[in-house]
Amino acid sequence: MKVVTVSGTCSEVGKTGLVCELLARLPGWAAVKVTRGHYRSCGRDPDTCCVSGLLGDEPRVFGDRAETAVAGKDTARYWTAGAADVRWVVGARGQEDEGLARALRELAGHPGVLVEGNRIVERLSPDLAILVARPGQKEIKPSARRIVGLMDALFVPEGDGASDPGALVGQPGGWGKTVWGPSDLDGIAASLRARA
Repeated sequence: MKVVTVSGTCSEVGKTGLVCELLARLPGWAAVKVTRGHYRSCGRDPDTCCVSGLLGDEPRVFGDRAETAVAGKDTARYWTAGAADVRWVVGARGQEDEGLARALRELAGHPGVLVEGNRIVERLSPDLAILVARPGQKEIKPSARRIVGLMDALFVPEGDGASDPGALVGQPGGWGKTVWGPSDLDGIAASLRARA
């Protein structure tokens, strides 16, 4: 089973959109959303974001379609895009790896899995690690700065490429790796199907 991670330089950059675009082109593939929670409110809308009430001594892995196909959730978008199966991993700091390992075991048998999240890349060693960045973004998350060197490719959802992709990831003039845009989606999926 191939594992592809999709990470982002900041919130609302297009990670879920890329996962969905790829799922639509990768029949039989599954998807995992990894959410790290805090034992306090995150300050955002508690109905759509905050997972503090779901945290416990162990990570939680949601796999039932009734729990993962909830309108407004990224995992529901995965189902709509054509995912063969979906898992949502919710954990406190330090629990993400254990939760993801369990989710991947549950999804064994699929040709591949797309995993959305930043922190998990450091210890996962995926077959392909994609970082999503958008021109005009206001910030680069600390978690993204830590994993930039582990990325295999940059995906820019607006247009095809960028004049200075390194600047999008906090390394002006220093990217030097593959840069993809929307016109590359079919090619990315074809390459992943061939690898699987």
